[in-house]
Amino acid sequence: MSSTAAPPPEDGATPSDEEWAEFLRQAESGVGRDKAPKEPSARARMVTARLRDLDEEAVSRSRGRRLPWRKKPPVAGAWQPEGWRTGPEWRKRGGGRKRSGFISLLAVVLVTALALVAVRPSLLTDHLPWRDSDGPASLPPLLPETARPTSAPSDDPAPDGPTLAEPFRGSPALRWADGADGIEAPPAKAVGGMSEQQVAHVLATMKKLLVTANLAPATLRGESPAAVLDLLEPRQKDVQDELRKALKRPARGRDPLALFTRFDPREVRPVGDVVKTRGRMTFKAGKPGSVEVHADYTFVYPVRKAVSGPPRLERSLVRRELTLVLYDPTKYQVTAGKPALTRFDYQLYNSACDMHDGYVHPQFPDDAPAPEATGPASDPYDRGTPLPDGRQGCGTVTRT
Repeated sequence: MSSTAAPPPEDGATPSDEEWAEFLRQAESGVGRDKAPKEPSARARMVTARLRDLDEEAVSRSRGRRLPWRKKPPVAGAWQPEGWRTGPEWRKRGGGRKRSGFISLLAVVLVTALALVAVRPSLLTDHLPWRDSDGPASLPPLLPETARPTSAPSDDPAPDGPTLAEPFRGSPALRWADGADGIEAPPAKAVGGMSEQQVAHVLATMKKLLVTANLAPATLRGESPAAVLDLLEPRQKDVQDELRKALKRPARGRDPLALFTRFDPREVRPVGDVVKTRGRMTFKAGKPGSVEVHADYTFVYPVRKAVSGPPRLERSLVRRELTLVLYDPTKYQVTAGKPALTRFDYQLYNSACDMHDGYVHPQFPDDAPAPEATGPASDPYDRGTPLPDGRQGCGTVTRT
């Protein structure tokens, strides 16, 4: 009759009395010697008892003092290091759900933000580093123009277009200089038999003429800028008379806009107090005993209608090319310090055609149809080609 050896105890557990009795019986009969249980060492028994005590202590402590945010007390063995009861198998059963949920939430937020920016790009562009959070855009200004550009400038990256607070938004003028700051005279030096002081004087005269004729508030609201005429050679009767008549009685072929920028205050009002300016001033020797100063500038004017209604904003532009010549009074019969105006060409952009009342007439989308344009379409910000002599036909503009 065969007998079966007692099953070995669980690893680390102490054998019971019944198990020892069965072991002794089998040992005497010689059965199951190869499967005899081994008595655990004293260190193993001590470790086992210590682990049991710690488990019981953790359970007892959690029952007596439960933290307010705990939904249930920790289970026995929760104090053990990772890998004892909280190792890889716990992660496979769902221990990583918190991380997966966070990634999903982050993806939803990112997709929502991209959708909002696609619908309204200004949500992003308004907070770019070069924009003030409490005011208009503040892109870094362009360096002064020192030579004729080779291509037209690109628009400002603001797809929403201009506003009353940011009238130059969306146009290259946003980075142009403000008013007189954009009219810089080059360093003077003696040339053409004229001294450095004489050259500096005519350069300063050119700047003063441009500022008074195109930037002064009184000139812009339609007043007669007599101060400009006082800057010029009084002996140049034809020019003086032509400009005075044009200011007093504007007509076709006798338009004060040839030299002055003027708006009808009953029709439009300026938006803000800034006119954007870009261009350059150069000089060279003229005839012996003279110096020629050439200026090429574009002015950008933001305006709105003077009448009540929706605050619509438009921009008109004027480009001017002028030449002043200062002669040596010891060699020519001229007035000392008074240069002659030998060239003054101009071009208007976004102004009604066939209007000869001496004012720039900006066009708004809700205006009545204007007379058909007769000139070619042009980009008013493209300063890469010189103006032709004399004003060309009234054409369309590709942007303002």
